[in-house]
This record gives sequence, C-alpha cells and structure tokens, in this order.
Amino acid sequence: MNQKKIKIGIIGLGYVGLPLFYEFSKHFETYGFDVKKSRISNLLKGIDKNLEFKKSTILKKKYLKNINYKFSILNECNIFIITVPTPIDINNKPKLNYLRDASKNVAKILKRGHYVIFESTVFPGATEEICIPIIEKFSGLKLNKDFYCGYSPERINPGDAKHSLSNTIKITSGSSKKASLFIDNLYKKIIKAGTYLAKNIKTAEAAKITENIQRDVNIALVNELSIYFNKKNISSLDVINAAGSKWNFHKYFPGLVGGHCISVDPYYLSYSAKKLNINSELIDTSRKINNNYFRFIVSNIKKISVEKKIPLKKSKVLILGFSFKENCPDIRNTQVVKIYNSLVNVVKRIDISDNLVDAKDVEAQYGIKLLKKINNNFYDILILAVPHSYIIKMGEFKLTKLLKKNNIFIDLKSSFKKMDVDFNL
Repeated sequence: MNQKKIKIGIIGLGYVGLPLFYEFSKHFETYGFDVKKSRISNLLKGIDKNLEFKKSTILKKKYLKNINYKFSILNECNIFIITVPTPIDINNKPKLNYLRDASKNVAKILKRGHYVIFESTVFPGATEEICIPIIEKFSGLKLNKDFYCGYSPERINPGDAKHSLSNTIKITSGSSKKASLFIDNLYKKIIKAGTYLAKNIKTAEAAKITENIQRDVNIALVNELSIYFNKKNISSLDVINAAGSKWNFHKYFPGLVGGHCISVDPYYLSYSAKKLNINSELIDTSRKINNNYFRFIVSNIKKISVEKKIPLKKSKVLILGFSFKENCPDIRNTQVVKIYNSLVNVVKRIDISDNLVDAKDVEAQYGIKLLKKINNNFYDILILAVPHSYIIKMGEFKLTKLLKKNNIFIDLKSSFKKMDVDFNL
C-alpha cells in the first residue's frame, strides 16, 4: 500500500485508542471513532477524563474534525485499528461483545487490500478463531487474499507519563509475511523505542496476556508472604529490600490488584485453558489471593481499633483515593470498593474522597457518593488507599489534622512514616 494513500481509522478512543490517534495523526490521515457520545463530546470541548492529554493538544482543529461517534467517519479508511475493551462478566468469563461488534462494523466497510489490526487483550487464538471469521462473513472477503489482519497488543500504563506509547517497545504481528512486515513498518513510524515482530498472531496474543499474568502471580506471592510476615511482626518492605540485594531477585510489592489489565487478563487464559481441559491452578489461585487481599487489610483495621479502644460502631472513617491506582482516574475493578463495603455496615460513617475520579461515574457504577469537602478533627480512622500525588503533597501534618486526637492512620502504600500498621503496600 502506498504510504501517501494510507488512511487510518481508530475504533475506540480510550486509554489505548486516543494516544494511537494522536501519534498516527502526525504521519498519516487518521480518524477516530468512539461509541460513547459523551466521550466525543468531552474531547470536542478539550476534556480528556483519562487525564492523558492536555486541553491545548486536544483542541487542535486538525484533530477535532476527524473524530466522531458515528462509524461513518471511518468510511474512507483502509487501515482499521481496533482498541475496544475486553472485560469479563460477573462469572469472570471473557466478555467479547465489544470485539465482535467492532469486527462486524469494520467488515461492512472493508474493501480489498485493507488491513485490520487488533490491540485489545484476548486469549491466544481469539483473533483468528473469533474476529477474522466475523470479518470474512460480513465482508464477503477472504483473509490474505482480499484483506489482511494483525495483532499488536497495547502496553498503555494509565497514569504513567514515563512509559508512553512512543517510548515503549511495541509487539507486532500479521496474518502473513507481507502483512507482518507492513504492520511492523507502520508502527515503527510512531514508536521511537522500536518494535518486536512476533512469529505470528497467536504468539503476540500470548505475549500480552503472559505479561500481566506474570505480574498477577508475583504480586499474589508477596501478598501471601505479607500476611505471614505481618503475623510474625516482620516488615514486608524490609524483607523485600534485603532479598533484593541478590542480583537475580525481582522486586514485587504486595497490594490491591485492580484495573482493566492485571485483574482481568488472567481470566482470559484460564477460560481458554479450561476449553483445552487444562487446569490453570497457579493462575486461578493467584487471582483468588489477590481478590481477597482486602480482607487482610480490613481485619488489621478491626484489630487496631480494639487495641486503641476506638469502637468501630462509633467511628467515622475517611478513605482517601478510590481509583485502582495512583495518579489515574480509572475506577474499573478498583479494590478500594471492597474495603468500603466491608466497613460500611460496621462503622458509624464512612466517606470517600478522590479528586481525580469522576464522581458521577463512581455513583453510577458503585452507588457511592464521593465526599466534596473534608472537615478537620472529624474522623477516627483515615485510610490512605491510593496515594495520588495531590494527596502526598498535602503532607502528613495536614492529613493527621483531619483526625481526632485518638485515631487510626492506615497508609496502604507506606507513603508516610506515621501509620498504625506496616502493610508495606
């Protein structure tokens, strides 16, 4: 395909799609589609609720005219990059309806010589077993004869300015040798760190899901160890730093595991493994450990309240931070809600404050109203759940002023010296 004739269409303008849209727009005629009218409306006003882009960048005219909530904005494109969510349902099974719908919609406008590239995280084989058959069915075209496919897994880390799209190595793959080389060269235009051309699509899919499973398993290990260390009155952080003095020790830290990647992707492989009659015991156990780690935190809070003679039934609790990680407004699968739900019926009052997240989204998804104003000398228990930079900048002195004289200060990430239990998260 002649590079001058390339027209790229991005399906999904979230954490993954929007950065792709802006980077590719620097080199090619690029268009963006998102099914959420509110997302497009906000972007047209210069508002990125994900806090990844400044208003001045978004409001450049050459970008605004190329985004829409109507799929027809992509009609003239010849390369389609699909970045839709791939969540799980209430039974922890893959929810692929967004991916299926996107494949079907692209198929309806696909023509000979066009490319379809997937970035959404899936189990190995999903692109070729689910997406491509849909495209062939609704387009009437044949893979590698009439059109080409590829898979280039996203590696976006929300809230991380250091590891951006362009300076993180990108895995690429294609449905044929021709497709692989074309797709790899396409991404090289926007990835300063370079690309890694995988052997095939399945390998690229497996690499992505392995990255997050590795982290989930390792965090589960240190989470389990931290529970043991806590009972033995040993600092998890001290142990990790000591063990880290050996050259081949990899540092992982205990903590709450939420979000749309690490807490979701393992279920995709587990689902696929069961289809093959494989018992993914370690992966499943790791998910169970991390999903229940909040219980350890809550039990320690209850224990400290007894030691300090602060009755929970009469206590007012403040939780600072609600998103799944620091400096990020994403509330998907946040584990903080589990701490809240575990305490809401055993304390007198419990409030949550988080200036980065969308209060309306929190209420809509979790039924929780965020606190707008915090009063000094009001709370018995303060739980610093997510150490956003703005909270850390408040300093230990201002935070402790929110508490009564006899209080409990729980710092889940050990951001400050003053704490009532060393969770070392």
